[in-house]
Amino acid sequence: MLCTAGALAQAMPIAEHIQLCGACHGEDGNSKIENIPSLAGQPAFFILNQLFLMREGVRKVEAMAPIVKDLKDEDLDALSKHYAALPPKPSGEPIDQTLVARGAGLAEQKRCMSCHGTDLAGQDQIPRIGKQRIDYLTKALKEFRDGTRPGADTIMSGAVAGLSDADLAALAHYAASR
Repeated sequence: MLCTAGALAQAMPIAEHIQLCGACHGEDGNSKIENIPSLAGQPAFFILNQLFLMREGVRKVEAMAPIVKDLKDEDLDALSKHYAALPPKPSGEPIDQTLVARGAGLAEQKRCMSCHGTDLAGQDQIPRIGKQRIDYLTKALKEFRDGTRPGADTIMSGAVAGLSDADLAALAHYAASR
């Protein structure tokens, strides 16, 4: 499907791009698929930047490569504005309140709110992590810490350096609860 999707992406109107994105990221931008991020409520510039980096091959995400490779700049702009305007919703994953409490302390210690905002809604090129999928956040944080995330942000890598898997899970539960 991905090869076909990439070939079709070139000539699609924006509504069809949105439908294609919705197959994985959720029709309303809120993902129900394990390890797939929700896009609803992400800052428009963040989405635009990520799509651009993927399209240009700077951020290599294999599943996204055929989908973004032929998108025009105006498509990136329209998609980013569309998803930014949608309300983020909790993923429905069980949230462990003990981990939330631990994660709150870690978030304060690591100063997560200084970039992601007090409500963790993100800003400009900084993603919304509030109400994000727990499994996705945990995976992303591990990739930042371990230096394996495609197109990784060195600030994030430094922020989570030395944290245990349990610490990262606590941060993910905390963010998802916000």
